[in-house]
Amino acid sequence: MNTAACATPRPGRVWIITPAIRHERFAAALTSTADVAMADLEDSVAPADKPAARDSVPRFLGQQPTAGPVRGVRINATTTRDGLADLLALAACPRRADVVLIPKVEAARDIEIAAAALDTATHTPHLWALIETPRALANLASIVAAPRLGGVVFGSADYAATVGCGLDWDALLHARATVVTAAAAAGLPAVDAPAFDLHDLDGLRREAQAAKKLGFYGKGAVHPGHVEILRRVFTPTDAQIAHARAVLAAEAASGGGITSVDGHMVGPPFFAAAHALLAEVDRR
Repeated sequence: MNTAACATPRPGRVWIITPAIRHERFAAALTSTADVAMADLEDSVAPADKPAARDSVPRFLGQQPTAGPVRGVRINATTTRDGLADLLALAACPRRADVVLIPKVEAARDIEIAAAALDTATHTPHLWALIETPRALANLASIVAAPRLGGVVFGSADYAATVGCGLDWDALLHARATVVTAAAAAGLPAVDAPAFDLHDLDGLRREAQAAKKLGFYGKGAVHPGHVEILRRVFTPTDAQIAHARAVLAAEAASGGGITSVDGHMVGPPFFAAAHALLAEVDRR
């Protein structure tokens, strides 16, 4: 992955997406505690409204406050006229998007097209692929090998609609596990789809916990009320941090060999996980 000239470090774990046509929602997204606030030009915008939504992107990217979440845009698929128009509009924005989410990705070429349109000598946005079709799952190995790819997002709604399966956790477990595995093999983070029930906060928490257990780096939100729950789930707890430190102390004491912590055997895989967790804590 080419991160040398990216405008920001790797985007954080909690993403909120807002229709680009809904100006009145921009402030709530941009003042939320999400790590990434994304204006959507794709599924949440009717075809007739796409030109107006596209015209609103500079307003979203340039709106005050300048602090807060990293700002991004979900474009339309690069194989469509709207997607190509989106890329041209983003390339002309006075303030550039830090993250660009590319939907309906089914080949590495989709990432290459976006990079060719958006990369400059001084700015290369984080390009993330939305994996939401059976063909995308079949081609994941080549997609995650794209040099400019920064990460992947699982698109549950489109995937379920294409396959004809349910939106529940069990129905999509294979697809989710496939996305996480391919991303991990390429050293990339994977962000899970949002939960679409706006009011079932307990269900949201359970789904987020399951996604974290499966290996997802973070999760999307479609409502500001979801953000804090997701942040709590995906932020390491004090107990997890203390355990990681204990594991690393045991690693040092054992010289890196098999040992035990709190009655549980630990060894190199556990040491690696503890190092990764504490490295993330130190970056915050």
